[in-house]
Amino acid sequence: MVRAGLLAILAVVLVLSSGVSAALAQSPPGAWVQIEAHPDLQTAQDRARAYGVALSDVNGFRLRSGWYALTLGPYGSEAAATARLRELRGAGLIPGDSYISDGRPYGRQFWPIGGAATGAAPNPTPGIIIQPNQQDAVQPSPPPAELFDETPEEARRNERLLTRFERQELQEALKWYGFYAAAIDGSFGPGTRRSMAEWQATNSVEVTGILTTGQRRSLLQDYRQAVAALDLTPVEDDVTGIALTLPAGLVEFDRYEPPFAHYRPKSDSGVRVLLISQPGDETTLGGLYEIMQTLEIVPFEGARERKRRSFVLTGQNETLHSYTYARTDNQTVKGFTIAFPPARALEMANVIQIMRDSFTTRDGVLAPNPADEQSVDLVAGLEIRRPKTSRSGFFVDPEGRVLTHSSAVQSCQRITLDSLYEAEISVAQDGLALLTPVEDLAPLDYARFSTKPARLRSEVAVSGYSFEGTLSGPTVTYGQLEDLRGLVGDQDIQRLSVDSLSGDTGGPVFDMTGAVTGLLMPLPETGRALPKDTKFATKADQVARFLSENGVTASASERQEPIDPEDLIELASAMTVLVSCW
Repeated sequence: MVRAGLLAILAVVLVLSSGVSAALAQSPPGAWVQIEAHPDLQTAQDRARAYGVALSDVNGFRLRSGWYALTLGPYGSEAAATARLRELRGAGLIPGDSYISDGRPYGRQFWPIGGAATGAAPNPTPGIIIQPNQQDAVQPSPPPAELFDETPEEARRNERLLTRFERQELQEALKWYGFYAAAIDGSFGPGTRRSMAEWQATNSVEVTGILTTGQRRSLLQDYRQAVAALDLTPVEDDVTGIALTLPAGLVEFDRYEPPFAHYRPKSDSGVRVLLISQPGDETTLGGLYEIMQTLEIVPFEGARERKRRSFVLTGQNETLHSYTYARTDNQTVKGFTIAFPPARALEMANVIQIMRDSFTTRDGVLAPNPADEQSVDLVAGLEIRRPKTSRSGFFVDPEGRVLTHSSAVQSCQRITLDSLYEAEISVAQDGLALLTPVEDLAPLDYARFSTKPARLRSEVAVSGYSFEGTLSGPTVTYGQLEDLRGLVGDQDIQRLSVDSLSGDTGGPVFDMTGAVTGLLMPLPETGRALPKDTKFATKADQVARFLSENGVTASASERQEPIDPEDLIELASAMTVLVSCW
């Protein structure tokens, strides 16, 4: 009995010890090189089959996260695995972000199908038994960010295996998405660490400043897909004499229309490109700088930088952003414009830098064709920006302040004087508006107001931009003073008989000595049809009072005798201003 009992005890010990030995044998004896991971089994098997053509030690395991890892190994030590990693990565046989794993995240083996890993298999999750027929009836959702259960220490260790090129590509990717702005040097200093931390915070993962292998892979995959979608293509255009890199995925060539080569949007990208090419020098460059700012493709708001031999124009509004660069060299003016929807602003900031960095000029220039017919509303096929309204005004002091009717500047986002100079409303009341130029102006002349009583039936002249800026200067229209009051007895206005137009509104009314007797008003909205030549003007004394109350001294006219019509026209031209509301 004792002997039988001892034999029974010995049998139990042997069984237990053999179980322990079996368990220990399941632990991986070395290190692994993980090369890929996929969220579905079929893709993982296809990729394992492809790798198996060139590599003999391909294995596949299901990860705890539910993904499927492809690995090489196992190897006898981490050093051996590292050497193998560098060898295969250097030969281009495995992805650049492959890394070393100790095998602990690996669960059931799925590749080779029906086989086992070369060497011992990784240890399955303790306490979990997966039956062979339980494969993948339900696929778990892919985890959002941290794909491979990598600790910060493991992430830093695998990061050290990256080549200089791979580290630089990570910086490029971080820069592409606006997280990094320093040099692309492959050195992961404080700036790179901060950018990695910002990327992690933006993507709602643990902020460590060290990207895990999965995070690096996710970032690089998004970056490479974004760049691939742009299809950045070097273009050498012999017609314009320009070479640069263009986003061929977003634009395609349309036509030549001097001085532009037009590239239209591809599909629904909303992106347009102009290549600028014309003969010329610094004077031509200056003219182009002014003309480009009149085009709809260059919105008002945005930085402007004008240098002697180059310029940059940026424009932004709610529907359009654009960037223009041009320079003069070898008696030519060349450059480009790219316009795009605001939603693409971050992406296009990278494209603009690539275009600038790659922009070079060569022989060839897009010569103008004098036979081409050009609409007054177009410049080389581009629509010219037009103001909402254009009316008239006149200088009232040597500092360049301008008086106009308040209706000329209602609801304006921007006000210009003579289409060139920005102005702001200092005050607008009682039908009058005082404008102050943003930059100092020195007018050729300014208004001197009449202090003498007006005489009925005396001759008057109205100066204004009758055709709202279509002509380069004001026109002078002659008429007669019909009454010293309005139609209903208003003592502050006078009635004229003059065939002026709406563009003349806000312009000065002169007597024949050249003194200003009033400011032309718009027709009142009475609901009645008045005779065509019936017009009204605010009297000079009312204008002078308005100016005095707002800090402008109205100068009095000292002339007593009539002046020649030519002199009156010259005086009116020097004083009258085109007031445009944008």
